[in-house]
Amino acid sequence: MSIFNEIKDEQLDILGEVGNIGAGHAASALANLLDRKIDMAVPFVKVLSFEDLMDFFGGADLPVASIFLRMEGDLTGSIFFIMPFEQAEQFVRELVQDPAFDIDTIHEHEMGTSALHELGNILAGSYLSALADLTKLQLYPSVPDVTLDMFGAVISEGLMQFSPLGDQAIVIDTSIFDDQNKQELKGNMFLLPDFESFEKLFKALGNL
Repeated sequence: MSIFNEIKDEQLDILGEVGNIGAGHAASALANLLDRKIDMAVPFVKVLSFEDLMDFFGGADLPVASIFLRMEGDLTGSIFFIMPFEQAEQFVRELVQDPAFDIDTIHEHEMGTSALHELGNILAGSYLSALADLTKLQLYPSVPDVTLDMFGAVISEGLMQFSPLGDQAIVIDTSIFDDQNKQELKGNMFLLPDFESFEKLFKALGNL
């Protein structure tokens, strides 16, 4: 039986609340970067199998930008923030103020790569900060790594590689709202605690 089956609904609710607190911090940081009001929300937190993730995200062949970080400190694990190409491209264009930016050439565009790194730092850092405040654990993110690939490749080569817990992941749905341009950017964060950190994390959540 997958260790994820031991997660209680109440613990997912707490992770959802942590996500909303982290989203508030991230929205403030993004607003400072873009110099306008930005709102963020975490509509839900779910546990999904990798197979279900394919359908949830739009299929294995969907081109995505994946931002990968390691969770370090009292807990260790992997964090992926994944956005479809057009969403990542839209975000980078806004941040670097270059309407001609093309996501396909991001590795030739130093500012574009830096923008996605910064997005990963903001989102993961804000979420881990909220989780650390709640659980009283010391948590921080590693330097992010950006990959452009098909969603199926990210799942098979990324999530499976870094998750010894089976074929499931904690999915944190994320919406970024740009009030000025009336646009919404959608992405998803995948949290995969390392085996030795899993029990410690959910014990901390269960004691709240």
